[in-house]
Amino acid sequence: MNFYVMTLFPDMIMNGLNTSITGRAMENGIIKLEAVNIRDYTNDKHKHVDDYPYGGGAGMVMQPQPVYDCYNNIIKKINEGTPGDIEGENSEKNEDAGGKPRVIFLTPTGKTFNQQMARELAAEENLVFLCGHYEGIDQRVLDMIVTDNVSIGDYVLTGGELPAMVMIDAISRHIKGVLNNDISAETESFTDNLLEYPQYTRPEEFMGVKVPEVLLSGHHANIERWRRNQSLIRTHQARPDMFERVELDKKDRKFLMENNIKYGKG
Repeated sequence: MNFYVMTLFPDMIMNGLNTSITGRAMENGIIKLEAVNIRDYTNDKHKHVDDYPYGGGAGMVMQPQPVYDCYNNIIKKINEGTPGDIEGENSEKNEDAGGKPRVIFLTPTGKTFNQQMARELAAEENLVFLCGHYEGIDQRVLDMIVTDNVSIGDYVLTGGELPAMVMIDAISRHIKGVLNNDISAETESFTDNLLEYPQYTRPEEFMGVKVPEVLLSGHHANIERWRRNQSLIRTHQARPDMFERVELDKKDRKFLMENNIKYGKG
């Protein structure tokens, strides 16, 4: 998987993702990440990438030309398959012989990012993220290059870098080989619309609180049932909206009835 991030702050992207799981995945060549500085593509001698909005209003708007040229050079690199950093120079419009990648614009007006979207995007070979700043980006270039408008939540940030890093981290976890234990991605929160069950480790007793006996039993079927039940309880309490979408089996229904937990409509 190749990630390209169009940004005014490339160091923020690289410093934020070159450690821990994503950093190890980059070192092992499982994922590749390039933070491309939009400012390198401006024609302005002072390296300005923004201007006043037509029609007036507060703040500045990012100009279309640097964004468009930055995007074109990424497309050129993807189609040519050339290694190394993308050069900061303008390019002619490139015909995308290999097909255009999905270009994700991080914006509060976009579709809310979730685990299902992370799994879907993990199947792509190349993903391009566009990080806005100031009051936004000229709509014309957005209409030309963006395929997906995505938000990570109903709040406003100073730029798209943090949302891009959140998405890249979440997407990377679904790429084979990124996690030491690939089963982790199949059992963590939001899988099957369930939140993850509680986790415990040594010591067996901490400040008078013991690890649940079932986890010490070695009985794998009972452990799995206990974990499933705990996920049901957590999801019902914390995310009733998700709980409504859980596919319940007979054992689930029996447990919920025994614990007076309502499910289904009515």
